[in-house]
Amino acid sequence: MLQIHTYAKCSTCRKAVAYLQSRGLAPKVIPIREQPPSPAELKTMLHHLGGDRRKLFNTSGLDYRQLKLKDKLPTLNEAEVIALLSRNGNLVKRPFLLTEAGGAVGFRQEEWERLLERKT
Repeated sequence: MLQIHTYAKCSTCRKAVAYLQSRGLAPKVIPIREQPPSPAELKTMLHHLGGDRRKLFNTSGLDYRQLKLKDKLPTLNEAEVIALLSRNGNLVKRPFLLTEAGGAVGFRQEEWERLLERKT
Protein backbone atom coordinates (compact mmCIF):
# COMPACT_ATOMS: atom_id res chain seq x y z
CA MET A 1 0.00 0.00 0.00
CA LEU A 2 1.32 3.38 -1.02
CA GLN A 3 -1.34 6.04 -1.17
CA ILE A 4 -1.15 9.79 -1.09
CA HIS A 5 -3.96 12.27 -0.63
CA THR A 6 -3.19 15.47 -2.55
CA TYR A 7 -4.71 18.68 -3.82
CA ALA A 8 -4.01 19.21 -7.54
CA LYS A 9 -3.33 22.96 -7.17
CA CYS A 10 -0.85 22.41 -4.32
CA SER A 11 2.73 22.71 -5.54
CA THR A 12 4.03 20.79 -2.52
CA CYS A 13 1.67 17.92 -3.34
CA ARG A 14 2.86 17.86 -6.96
CA LYS A 15 6.47 17.89 -5.77
CA ALA A 16 5.76 14.98 -3.40
CA VAL A 17 4.15 12.86 -6.14
CA ALA A 18 7.05 13.65 -8.50
CA TYR A 19 9.49 12.61 -5.77
CA LEU A 20 7.75 9.26 -5.31
CA GLN A 21 7.64 8.67 -9.07
CA SER A 22 11.35 9.54 -9.37
CA ARG A 23 11.99 6.66 -6.97
CA GLY A 24 10.12 4.32 -9.30
CA LEU A 25 7.04 4.21 -7.10
CA ALA A 26 3.48 4.43 -8.35
CA PRO A 27 1.35 5.67 -5.46
CA LYS A 28 -2.40 5.66 -5.51
CA VAL A 29 -3.15 9.40 -5.74
CA ILE A 30 -6.40 10.43 -4.09
CA PRO A 31 -7.89 13.94 -4.37
CA ILE A 32 -8.06 15.10 -0.75
CA ARG A 33 -10.91 17.59 -1.20
CA GLU A 34 -13.18 15.13 -2.95
CA GLN A 35 -12.13 12.08 -0.93
CA PRO A 36 -10.80 13.05 2.50
CA PRO A 37 -8.96 10.34 4.41
CA SER A 38 -11.31 7.88 6.09
CA PRO A 39 -11.68 7.78 9.86
CA ALA A 40 -9.55 4.61 9.90
CA GLU A 41 -6.81 6.29 7.82
CA LEU A 42 -6.88 9.35 10.07
CA LYS A 43 -6.58 7.19 13.19
CA THR A 44 -3.66 5.33 11.63
CA MET A 45 -1.94 8.60 10.77
CA LEU A 46 -2.61 9.98 14.23
CA HIS A 47 -0.82 6.96 15.65
CA HIS A 48 2.15 7.58 13.32
CA LEU A 49 2.21 11.20 14.49
CA GLY A 50 2.49 10.18 18.12
CA GLY A 51 -1.07 11.26 18.91
CA ASP A 52 -0.49 14.94 18.10
CA ARG A 53 -3.90 15.88 16.68
CA ARG A 54 -2.78 19.35 15.60
CA LYS A 55 -0.34 17.80 13.09
CA LEU A 56 -3.28 16.37 11.15
CA PHE A 57 -4.60 19.85 10.37
CA ASN A 58 -3.80 22.26 7.56
CA THR A 59 -3.37 25.10 10.05
CA SER A 60 -2.68 27.66 7.34
CA GLY A 61 -5.89 26.89 5.46
CA LEU A 62 -8.89 29.17 5.16
CA ASP A 63 -11.32 26.57 6.56
CA TYR A 64 -9.15 26.11 9.66
CA ARG A 65 -9.16 29.86 10.30
CA GLN A 66 -12.86 30.34 9.53
CA LEU A 67 -13.83 27.57 11.94
CA LYS A 68 -11.53 29.12 14.59
CA LEU A 69 -9.98 25.72 15.18
CA LYS A 70 -6.87 27.19 16.78
CA ASP A 71 -9.03 27.95 19.81
CA LYS A 72 -11.44 25.00 19.51
CA LEU A 73 -8.96 22.18 18.86
CA PRO A 74 -7.81 21.81 22.49
CA THR A 75 -11.43 21.25 23.57
CA LEU A 76 -12.21 18.58 20.95
CA ASN A 77 -11.80 14.90 21.73
CA GLU A 78 -10.20 12.46 19.30
CA ALA A 79 -13.52 11.23 17.88
CA GLU A 80 -14.63 14.79 17.16
CA VAL A 81 -11.31 15.58 15.45
CA ILE A 82 -11.47 12.44 13.30
CA ALA A 83 -15.09 13.13 12.31
CA LEU A 84 -14.31 16.75 11.40
CA LEU A 85 -11.29 15.84 9.27
CA SER A 86 -12.99 12.91 7.52
CA ARG A 87 -15.77 15.25 6.34
CA ASN A 88 -13.61 18.16 5.16
CA GLY A 89 -10.45 17.44 3.17
CA ASN A 90 -9.52 21.13 3.20
CA LEU A 91 -8.77 20.78 6.89
CA VAL A 92 -6.30 17.90 6.43
CA LYS A 93 -2.57 18.60 6.25
CA ARG A 94 -1.35 17.66 2.80
CA PRO A 95 0.17 15.76 1.21
CA PHE A 96 -1.07 12.88 3.37
CA LEU A 97 1.04 9.76 2.73
CA LEU A 98 0.32 6.27 4.04
CA THR A 99 2.54 3.24 3.48
CA GLU A 100 2.76 -0.21 5.08
CA ALA A 101 5.59 1.13 7.24
CA GLY A 102 4.02 4.35 8.44
CA GLY A 103 2.74 7.71 7.39
CA ALA A 104 3.65 11.35 6.99
CA VAL A 105 1.86 14.64 6.48
CA GLY A 106 3.46 17.53 4.66
CA PHE A 107 6.44 16.90 2.41
CA ARG A 108 9.85 16.82 4.04
CA GLN A 109 12.08 14.78 1.75
CA GLU A 110 14.41 13.52 4.49
CA GLU A 111 11.47 12.22 6.53
CA TRP A 112 9.94 10.56 3.49
CA GLU A 113 13.26 8.92 2.59
CA ARG A 114 13.43 7.34 6.06
CA LEU A 115 9.83 6.21 5.81
CA LEU A 116 10.32 4.68 2.37
CA GLU A 117 13.49 2.91 3.49
CA ARG A 118 11.46 1.18 6.22
CA LYS A 119 8.95 0.12 3.57
CA THR A 120 11.49 -1.71 1.41
